[in-house]
Amino acid sequence: MPTVLEVKNLSKNYGQLAAAQEVSFSVSENEIFALIGPNGAGKSTTIRMIATILSPSAGTAEVLGYDVTKEANQVRELISYLPEEAGAYKTLTGKQYLEFMANLYSNDKKIITEYINRGAELAGLGERLKDKINTYSKGMTRKLLLARTLMIKPKLAILDEPTSGLDMINAMEIRKIIREFSRQGMAVLLSSHNMLEIEFLSDRVAIIDKGKIHEIGTSVELKAKYNAKNLEEVFVQATRQV
Repeated sequence: MPTVLEVKNLSKNYGQLAAAQEVSFSVSENEIFALIGPNGAGKSTTIRMIATILSPSAGTAEVLGYDVTKEANQVRELISYLPEEAGAYKTLTGKQYLEFMANLYSNDKKIITEYINRGAELAGLGERLKDKINTYSKGMTRKLLLARTLMIKPKLAILDEPTSGLDMINAMEIRKIIREFSRQGMAVLLSSHNMLEIEFLSDRVAIIDKGKIHEIGTSVELKAKYNAKNLEEVFVQATRQV
């Protein structure tokens, strides 16, 4: 499958602190690739560099051949990014929010309508889309934000802790949506510290800790390599060996 994202030796330093150290991996079309590790491991820093939010200190990242630093505008046309702490405009209704975001992505009225309709379907909020966002639960808001992220069908969806803080039912619904869009051709880069969830959702995973990637592979490969029952055990063993 074609490579959508290519990351080579990507690093980010804050003075003497190395938040990301020579991170390298690739993500293909149709693939869900996860960065897993505890809080502060470097997941969000890496994702923000790829999403053109942060400038790398060294290394490169390319989305379909476009450099995230030198060709950031072209990259932004190909990606959609959902931060962990993303919020929505609470004084708007759900539908108004989707309309506002759709108009940022396109000037074509037909395409805008297509985005809004897809977003409404993805959100699955029905008549509640007519209500203001400040009346939504956290799960409803997160589903609206995911709908905003995916309604444009990006070549690469970048999702930072997409199910953080959600109950089991809402988390399952979001995982189902992510998997379905991946099957339709979208590449997905996501981060999570929920390793058991990622084990079931991702095609490949990268174990990251203290800014470094320690292992990359499928869940099956990594569990076999470390004779582990789950990715949590793999993480402990892989990071202890360094």
